[in-house]
Amino acid sequence: MSAPDTAALVKEYRENGFAVAERLFEPSEVAELNTAITEILAVPDIGSVAEVEPGDNGVARRIWSPTKQHPAFERAAAHPELLDQVEALIGPDILFHYSKLHLKAPHVGSVVEWHQDFAYYPHTNTDLVTALVYLDDTTTENSALQAVPGSHLRGLADHYVDGHFRGKVTGAGAPDPALAVPIEAPAGSVVFIHCLLLHYSSPNRSDRYRRAYLPAYRAADAYPIHFGSHAGHNEPGVKLLRGSVSDTARVEAGAWRLPLAERPFGSLFQLQEGADTTEAATTGYATPANSPEGAAIGR
Repeated sequence: MSAPDTAALVKEYRENGFAVAERLFEPSEVAELNTAITEILAVPDIGSVAEVEPGDNGVARRIWSPTKQHPAFERAAAHPELLDQVEALIGPDILFHYSKLHLKAPHVGSVVEWHQDFAYYPHTNTDLVTALVYLDDTTTENSALQAVPGSHLRGLADHYVDGHFRGKVTGAGAPDPALAVPIEAPAGSVVFIHCLLLHYSSPNRSDRYRRAYLPAYRAADAYPIHFGSHAGHNEPGVKLLRGSVSDTARVEAGAWRLPLAERPFGSLFQLQEGADTTEAATTGYATPANSPEGAAIGR
């Protein structure tokens, strides 16, 4: 691993809304995380620990809260070199917000439509960052993240469809795909994503996996302003990783539309696809923990 140029990374992040630290994780660390994925999924019913691809119960597309399912991911979320970069982006007082794993299987890999992360969990300020850790060499062919540089400077876009929060930007409000930049990088690289960056990813059209671990962080003075079943679920797992807690909420000027979905939802995949509006929808980790389903997969 070569030490990232922090000043250059911060400049790129401020200007573009994303920045890449190549090979921040050593090959041995990447291998450990991929082994941990295999161990998590080594159960008779994959659906008990992960969200599966529609129509294929044998292929996982998302693992909920991996930091709670395997210690390797908890260690990775607190990786010192990773936190050094997060500190440069959002300040010295860092809270772990949540984590997830996206597993884009070869020739499958569900699409993630245009969205901004902040739409799902509005806070008093926008010092929230997701660290997307590529666990495979990633190119456009196996679904590299795509983003519109500078879109984080334009405020919060409309993520509503037909009067309900749908977690995606559609119609006239959607960016021109020609403006999208693919963020390609080798395994072990980290893409730091501003919470207002417009981004998406296409299906995986290659014969290779595109696994990505996504720990998210927020400044200690960024407080949630909405506690729906989805956003509120993260709060019990929030913990201080660096610095100190804050008894003051720093508030940015602006108007944040709340993510008022038609029904509780388990992931952005299900919300964007409309699965949450059907009786058969799996509500996933947003399900209250005291329900039978929440007890099984609400972790």
